[in-house]
Amino acid sequence: MPAMSEQERRPETHGRDFADVMWSVPSYLLSGILVWGGIGWLLSRWTGLQVLTPIGVVVGVVLAGYLVYVKYGR
Repeated sequence: MPAMSEQERRPETHGRDFADVMWSVPSYLLSGILVWGGIGWLLSRWTGLQVLTPIGVVVGVVLAGYLVYVKYGR
């Protein structure tokens, strides 16, 4: 049986370098805030309800956090 490589010994990062994972987590969070906050902002401009922008930001943080958990937390 061959020896395990360094990538096979670290399944929690799925073979990625630690720096790649540390850059991707804040990127997911920031993109979730920007995308869903932007959707909330557009909906608030369209409907006149100013509460939709912060709701979009919160939804973006929650969904991005869930995505990070599913991808790296298990």
